[in-house]
Amino acid sequence: MHPSQHAATHPDRPAVIFAPSGETMSYAALEAQSNQVAQLLRARGLQRGDVVAIALENLPIYYPLVWGAQRAGLYFVCIPTRLTSAEMRYMIEDSAAKLLLTGASLAETVAPLAAICPLLMLDGAAAGYDDLGAALDAMPSAPIADESAGTDMLYSSGTTGRPKGIRVALPDDPDISATPVLEMLARGLYGFVEEMVYLSPSPLYHAAPLRWSMTVHRVGGTVVLMDKFDAGQALAAIDRYRVTHAQFVPTHFVRILKLSEAERAAHDASSLRCAIHAAAPCPVPVKHAMIDYWGPVVFEYYAGSEGNGMTAINSTEWLDRPGSVGRAMHGIVHICDEDGNELPVGETGLVYFESPTPFAYHNDPEKTRASQNAKGWSTLGDVGRLDEAGYLYLTDRKSYMIISGGVNIYPREIEDRIIVHPAVDDVAVIGVADDDMGERVVAVVQPAPGVAGDDALAEELEAWCRAELAGYKVPRRFDFRDSLPRHATGKLYKRLLVDEYRAREAP
Repeated sequence: MHPSQHAATHPDRPAVIFAPSGETMSYAALEAQSNQVAQLLRARGLQRGDVVAIALENLPIYYPLVWGAQRAGLYFVCIPTRLTSAEMRYMIEDSAAKLLLTGASLAETVAPLAAICPLLMLDGAAAGYDDLGAALDAMPSAPIADESAGTDMLYSSGTTGRPKGIRVALPDDPDISATPVLEMLARGLYGFVEEMVYLSPSPLYHAAPLRWSMTVHRVGGTVVLMDKFDAGQALAAIDRYRVTHAQFVPTHFVRILKLSEAERAAHDASSLRCAIHAAAPCPVPVKHAMIDYWGPVVFEYYAGSEGNGMTAINSTEWLDRPGSVGRAMHGIVHICDEDGNELPVGETGLVYFESPTPFAYHNDPEKTRASQNAKGWSTLGDVGRLDEAGYLYLTDRKSYMIISGGVNIYPREIEDRIIVHPAVDDVAVIGVADDDMGERVVAVVQPAPGVAGDDALAEELEAWCRAELAGYKVPRRFDFRDSLPRHATGKLYKRLLVDEYRAREAP
């Protein structure tokens, strides 16, 4: 379906509630504003298959912008707001965007971009730019005459290299209300219905928040949009708006669980029917604790922005198979060796999807080729295994594997042990160069507030690891810092740490 259909049948229903202010956008308003966006895009010369870039913080206007681009048959590139001018320039030039829609808070960052791409800015008049709000107000709110279905063109988050655009073909059916695969999965797996209220706490430039919340609009539900994640405010929003569905990453769970008992007890979360999480591995103890807290409403999936496949698992299944990310719901999972040959059940190797939805990395045919084997199956670079029932267990990213003394060590297992220590707020385990062993294991730790990162804590964490991990997996060193380089969606920019240590500690 499409939000335009819900605007016709339920015009006054809230499509978006902005949690910080309580501001509400009805389906009628979403329809009118998205039509104005589509009209503006046509007025600026953008036609089906062209690209529009959006660099904007989480605000209600984000949804009319993306739905306007969708109904105009465009690719919309959602740019992370924390990027530098140079990083934004790369995405704009690489995607061949013909227009940039942005906000005044980014005026300084986007200033150098005006020379390469026309831009419109919310509240831009005061900063000397063409004002996006005024431009939209001047447009009619009727649909454009040549509506057709567009789609997102998102960039990988760059955790293991420079971000690459993921470009799929525009839908063969130009009908803007045609049902995509994600809508069918959402209805079947997670009970997406018109009456749902969905909490979206993460940046909309990321694949999961953008696509899931747009799917909520397809079924006619209400999105409660947070400007940024805060554990206490998320619980308050669930209570205040009687949220039925929500989307999280494991870092959010860790932050929620580290609230005091009194802070958690102050908010009623009994309305939750489905708490979806993905984007990063969730430590088994953390997930156990969340299921204990909220009940069997915690659902997990494994997928990527590439859209080549998806596995899913509910709480009941997971309690029987702790650590699994589920069985395939879209595509077929295969475990392969380095040469792309399929491995037997139970053996660990690269996770591939045999998929009905091919993709390509924009302007990077080599990376596209490297992601596929001879059979055309594609991988996101994760390592894992399948059990006899077809449930997938992820081990780690192939690129994060540490080889010490000829032994393969996967950082995730060590990180999962360290993160549940009460004195730890965040952790990354990496391999650094070692003359003797090739690599040695180092844990980079962000202590909890009020905890000193000193030798005493290092000794405590070493003992904590030795209690459950083999000796060769125990970090040889614990380094402490105030924060780790995390993407706003919760993903860790581990490559930045690896590059830093590699430059500093090369033998």
